Amino acid sequence: MGNLKLTSSAFSHGGEIPRECGYKNGNKITPLTVSGIPEGTKSLALIMDDPDAMGAVGKIWVHWVAWNIDPTKTELEPAKSTEGMTDFGEVGYGGPAPPDKMHTYVFKLYALDSELDLPDKSTKADVEKAMEGHIIEQATLTGTYAP
Repeated sequence: MGNLKLTSSAFSHGGEIPRECGYKNGNKITPLTVSGIPEGTKSLALIMDDPDAMGAVGKIWVHWVAWNIDPTKTELEPAKSTEGMTDFGEVGYGGPAPPDKMHTYVFKLYALDSELDLPDKSTKADVEKAMEGHIIEQATLTGTYAP
């Protein structure tokens, strides 16, 4: 087990994501901080999704995909990296938007031994495929959000 850690100043692990971060309530990007980046990390990738959406809409809903994030920064700035398509049909951050009840959102951070050569608007599946064989370590942060 490594030391890579993903935290937020806005909520604790497993805690409630602030209202203003919700897709329909301001869509403010959730502040994220990274620590313990392993040696040899050339870039970071971030995926935020909602596995609870499986019961409501029949699939894991993708809210944010970003890659080639600068690993020398402690405050993550995915908007300064390359961002991909969300299941809202948009590029960039799409905050929590549970359709039925409280959902748990999962932020997955990946330390990679290379940058990813992907075009803008790539999908979560594209990023996951490109990361194969390049993941040094990963960290997870979860938060909840109710409609």
